[in-house]
Amino acid sequence: MGERKEARQTTSLSQRVHLLLKMMIDNGRIGDGEKVLEAQVAKAFDVSRSPARRALRTLLDEGMLKDVDGHGYAVVSQHDTGRRGQVAVLDAIPLDIPRQWERMYEEVEREIAIRILFGSVRVNEQKLADHFGVSRSVTRDVLARMDGLGLIQKNRAGHWVAEQVTPRRVGHLYELRWILEPQALVEGYPHAPPFELEKARDNIWRALASSPIASGEFDRIETDLHGTLLSYCPNPEILHALRRTQSLFVPTRYLSDPFLGIPMELIEAAVREHLEIVQYLLDGKPDNAARKLVQHLKVAQDRWLERFEINSNRTQRPLPPFLSPA
Repeated sequence: MGERKEARQTTSLSQRVHLLLKMMIDNGRIGDGEKVLEAQVAKAFDVSRSPARRALRTLLDEGMLKDVDGHGYAVVSQHDTGRRGQVAVLDAIPLDIPRQWERMYEEVEREIAIRILFGSVRVNEQKLADHFGVSRSVTRDVLARMDGLGLIQKNRAGHWVAEQVTPRRVGHLYELRWILEPQALVEGYPHAPPFELEKARDNIWRALASSPIASGEFDRIETDLHGTLLSYCPNPEILHALRRTQSLFVPTRYLSDPFLGIPMELIEAAVREHLEIVQYLLDGKPDNAARKLVQHLKVAQDRWLERFEINSNRTQRPLPPFLSPA
């Protein structure tokens, strides 16, 4: 019994190490050609070599690492950090156990975001729990989070439904944004600490210096402007109304997905527009920043709509068991 428990614990540790390393590679924190060593991973995550070894072998099987003649592994990635051949920098990383809903959230969110480009879908709560091997209370946490983003909602029959996103609906949501966001920016500007503006600018500079821009970097830049800085607006009614538009941001978290991504030159253009807006704020010109924000949002609507053109002739994958046409 004790041996089985120890094996389960080792598996759990290796899965968590694997997940975090995978996220670092996906987000561009560890770049193509950087070396990752078993002893280094064990030390960074404060685990024994056994779970570190399992995690690295899983990444090797997934094609995210390649063996370097018995001298560790080299990262295989589209992100170039300029450190090819060097040992990756892994600071001490606390292995906090993510809550169960967090472990499944990304997969479910991505799946729904793809499906609603083609039609409305219903989420079966019990089948969702069965698919991921979790309790109904865990699935409720996942669905509540998506409900808060406006990605799903309950219909009159009490079923969770994700409504199809259409060009018309995207247009309505963007119209709401370009009416309210500039006002929120101007009203919040006097209350925003300078360090938040500087952090937003620095994140933009960092992203532009490491093209192609990773999903995590772009999501952070979007959050800096459209989330953090706008949150200083003292009018809660404006902020409440803007919550209805949060579903527009979901695809930006999955730029590498063939259904949700858009050409990198469009992403880089959006980031440069963010830089102009933030720089106006740093220069003490909130009205100029607001005008630029309106322009940015109108162009951003066209960029979002590119997804319909990209997917117009694409064949859908079969629906997962927890989703059905609505």
